[in-house]
Amino acid sequence: MLTSLTVRALAILAGFSMLPALAQDRGTLERKPLPPLANPDDPKLAAKELFGRATSGAPLEARAIGFYSRGCLAGGTALPLDGETWQVMRLSRNRNWGHPAMVDFLRRFAAQVPKAGWPGILVGDISQPRGGPMLTGHASHQIGLDADIWLTPMPRRTLTREEREFTSATNVVREDRLDIDPSVWTAQHREVLKIAASQREVERVFVNPAIKKALCREAGRDRAWLNKVRPIWGHNYHFHIRLACPAGEEGCRTQDPVPAGEGCDASLDWWFTEEALNPRPGKPRPPITLAGLPAECRRVVFSR
Repeated sequence: MLTSLTVRALAILAGFSMLPALAQDRGTLERKPLPPLANPDDPKLAAKELFGRATSGAPLEARAIGFYSRGCLAGGTALPLDGETWQVMRLSRNRNWGHPAMVDFLRRFAAQVPKAGWPGILVGDISQPRGGPMLTGHASHQIGLDADIWLTPMPRRTLTREEREFTSATNVVREDRLDIDPSVWTAQHREVLKIAASQREVERVFVNPAIKKALCREAGRDRAWLNKVRPIWGHNYHFHIRLACPAGEEGCRTQDPVPAGEGCDASLDWWFTEEALNPRPGKPRPPITLAGLPAECRRVVFSR
């Protein structure tokens, strides 16, 4: 039996904060530049203050540096705001940047979802222009290999700027958090998740435990893809795709292999216990400083 302390540690290793994911939160229509830092070399300065101010990618060779929850992104590229089968949401966040491998993956993945009955995907946060810790929200998404996809199909029209900022994603989890909401959950949701988890370069697909329960129940005979679908807090409005480190990028630290099996056993049952649903709050961790990131991240955040 996992304890709340053990699961809290696992969440940190996986790259998640203990707060619910924020992909569904409303933004602001116009992005306001942050004031310059008086002393950006202050060793006590939180790294998020530096990376949160970057507005463009680092002009360096593309590399994912460090771990998903402790690293940065060199040579990041922006996913275009609109494609035939995708639209980017929450534009004011400027978090549609990723490793070129992720941007290419999202283009290909989006082109496949019409086979599941969705016209396309709505893309939430990928990464900041240079990755690194974020001012708000995620603990992960730091090396350009994580992406949030809304649990709302793309409409068959181009959304307005206002709609992209203020429309909420679809919550597919029942109010008691013990299962999906059958009034909004569809077979198409299942098939889109199956397509994501079946891709070779995908390392994990994170979903709310209630969604994992529904997938275990509905998967049918083709079940190998369930192994990559992992339960985690939040993620009732979106799912989270994590890619493996690109080949040859030695500075990228991959996650431990996914445990064997479908994940539809007692390990899933634990997520619906009182201990899991209402964990005791842990002691807040101090913010990561630049010294707490891989050494190459200094060059990434200060390069011009």
